[in-house]
Amino acid sequence: MPTAEEPQKGSIEADDILDGDDRPVAPDQFDPVYETTRLEIWAYYAYYIGDNGLTLFNFAPTAFQNLLSQAAGDAGILHFAGRDRTINSIVLLANGISFAIQVFIFLVIGSYAGKFFAVIAYQTTLTFWTAAFPGLARNTVELRMKAEEYNDGAITREEYDHADMMQRSRLANMAFYIQSCGEIIILAVIVGVLFGVNVRASEANNNWGLSVLIAFATGVWLLLALPWFVLEKRRPGQPIPPNMNIVAAGFWQLYRAITQIWRLKQSLLYLVGYFLLGDSLNTTVTVIATLQNEIVAYDTLELTYLFLVGIAAQAVGIYSFWWIQQRFGYGTKTMFTAVMVGIILL
Repeated sequence: MPTAEEPQKGSIEADDILDGDDRPVAPDQFDPVYETTRLEIWAYYAYYIGDNGLTLFNFAPTAFQNLLSQAAGDAGILHFAGRDRTINSIVLLANGISFAIQVFIFLVIGSYAGKFFAVIAYQTTLTFWTAAFPGLARNTVELRMKAEEYNDGAITREEYDHADMMQRSRLANMAFYIQSCGEIIILAVIVGVLFGVNVRASEANNNWGLSVLIAFATGVWLLLALPWFVLEKRRPGQPIPPNMNIVAAGFWQLYRAITQIWRLKQSLLYLVGYFLLGDSLNTTVTVIATLQNEIVAYDTLELTYLFLVGIAAQAVGIYSFWWIQQRFGYGTKTMFTAVMVGIILL
């Protein structure tokens, strides 16, 4: 059985891939030292229960919009970025600016690493959390055995790829499902906290209630995130090229991507589609949130009830889609297409 001496994920050059190198497994996959444990997987799940978005992605922007509304008064107009704008316009513009900054940060850092900063911080934590799951899936006992079978010629490349796809789907879907169930519990506790501070007694109480629940959810996030940093195995990552720092390496990777992407047209189309999808999703969620905040007049308790209903529906939807994928063996692309059709219909 192959061993893994100083394995480096991602170190295979683009030319190797383009020349048809048929190596679907990474060196660390054969080393028991990097084998994914059950505790590590549950620590990964727990991190996402905490990183649920209630703080930086949901209630922090609500608090931001709420304070803007109070500052604007009945006129509903504030001066922002060189001209008078409505509250909703300011929130959407702030979201667009944060998305642009996020894109710049990831282009500079590459694969190595207020309202504006809240959204950027949340998306960054989520991005790097998501990037960890392929390594977890690849190093599970089940997939390591499949890699050994493929290496010994017992199964075909297609069979190995299908097992890899299903293991990734299992981890991703179960992470989202468990996160949804955990978030329902957190929201239920928040309802009790909001009654405790009597948020409907006055505008000041409602403002204080928003701050309290953000602080509470942040504390839960910190508590649930700690096990992941302790239990995560430090699997070899992509090395920084010689005579470069992390920023220079990011620009170097960007240059290499630009020069190679024309040879990988499907990857180019995917990246363009992913950018458009990410931008439209962020904009849609922000528009819904701003309108929802306005409709309920920033009532923190009412917003929490709405989140409870939404997250419960989310849990049912995620598990249903995963059950269908397991039952019929559909590929990730098929399920992704089905989800997109559902979103368009909604």
